[in-house]
Amino acid sequence: MTTLAARRRRAVDFWPGFVDALSSLLMVLVFVLMVFAIGQFVLSDALSGRDKALARLNAELAQLASVLSMEQKAKDQALKQVDELSASLASTSAERDALRLRLDETSAALTQTQAQLESSQSDVARLSADINALAELKRQLESEIASRLAELEQTKEKLTVQTDLSAKSAAQVELLNRQMAALRQQLDEITAALELSRAQNSAKDLQIEDLGRQLNLALAQKVNELSRFRSNFFGKLREILGNRDDITIVGDRFVVPSELLFASGSAELGPTAKYQLDRIAQTLREVTAEIPSDVNWVLRIDGHTDKRPINTARFPSNWELSAARAIAIVKHLVASGIPAHRLAANGFGEFQPLVEGDSEAALARNRRIEIQLTNR
Repeated sequence: MTTLAARRRRAVDFWPGFVDALSSLLMVLVFVLMVFAIGQFVLSDALSGRDKALARLNAELAQLASVLSMEQKAKDQALKQVDELSASLASTSAERDALRLRLDETSAALTQTQAQLESSQSDVARLSADINALAELKRQLESEIASRLAELEQTKEKLTVQTDLSAKSAAQVELLNRQMAALRQQLDEITAALELSRAQNSAKDLQIEDLGRQLNLALAQKVNELSRFRSNFFGKLREILGNRDDITIVGDRFVVPSELLFASGSAELGPTAKYQLDRIAQTLREVTAEIPSDVNWVLRIDGHTDKRPINTARFPSNWELSAARAIAIVKHLVASGIPAHRLAANGFGEFQPLVEGDSEAALARNRRIEIQLTNR
C-alpha cells in the first residue's frame, strides 16, 4: 500500500512540472510573437509614412513639370507673335519706301511741269490743273504716309511689349528650372535616406530576432528553474494538507477547497487553518531558500466563490468575500515570516468557475483558494 502511494506521488510530481514547463513555454512564445507583430506594425507604419511623403513629392514634381510645359508653350506663342510683327513691320517699311519713291517721282514731275509752264504760257491752265491734282495727290500721299508711320509706331510699341513678356517668360522658365533642380536634389536625398532607413530596419529586424532568441532562452531557463521549485513546493503542500481527492493541481495552480480553511460565508481563519498555514509558510521558506536570487518569484493567493450570492454588512458581494479570504491568508503568511513583497492577494468572486452547473459538487469545486508560485 505504501509503495502504491509513493508511486502516485512520483507520478503527480512529474506531470505538473511537465505541464508547467509546456504552458510557460507557450506563453513565452505568444509574448514574443506579439512583440514581433507590434514591431512589424510600427516599422510598416513608418515605411508607409515615408512612401506617402515620396508620393506627395512626386505629385508636386509632376505639377511643376506641367507648369513649365505651359510656360514653354506661352514662350513659343510669344516668339511666334514677335515673328509676325517683325514681318508686318518689314511690309510697312516697304510700303513707306514705295510711297516716298512715288513722292520723289511726283516732285520731279512737278518740277518738270513748272519748267514747261515757264516755256509755254498756253499750257498754264492745264499745268495749274495738273499742279492742283498733284498737290491733292501729295496731300493724300502725305496723309497715307503719316497713317502708315503711326501704325508703324504702334507696331513698334506692341513689339516692345511682346519682347518684355518674352523676357519675363524666360526669367520664369529659368526660375522653374532652378526649382526643378532643387526638388530633384531633395528627391535624391530622400531616396538615399529611405534606403538607409530600410537598411537600418533590416538590421533592427535581425537584432530583434536575436534578442527574441536570447529572451526565449532566458525565459525558458527561468521557467525551468521555477517550475522545479514549484513542483517540489506543491508536492510538500499535498503532504501538509493530506492526500485528498478535492485537492488538485490545475496547470501551475494548487487548488484547495475553501472549506479546509474557512467556514461558510466567513473570512476568519480557524486554529486548524492557522496551523496548516504555518506549516505551508515553513515549507515555502525551505523551498524558496534554494531559488536563485535573480529569479523574482511571488506567491499568489487567489480567492474564488461559487455563484450563490452573498449580501451581509461585511461582505456585500462575493467580490469582498473572495478578496477578504485571500488577504487573510496573505496576512497570516506575513506574520509567519514570509516577506510581504513576495505575496499577492486577489479576489475573483464567482466569475472564474472551474466547472459549470448548479449541483453541490460543482459549487464545492468552485469555492476554492488557488496558490500559485510564479514569476513577478
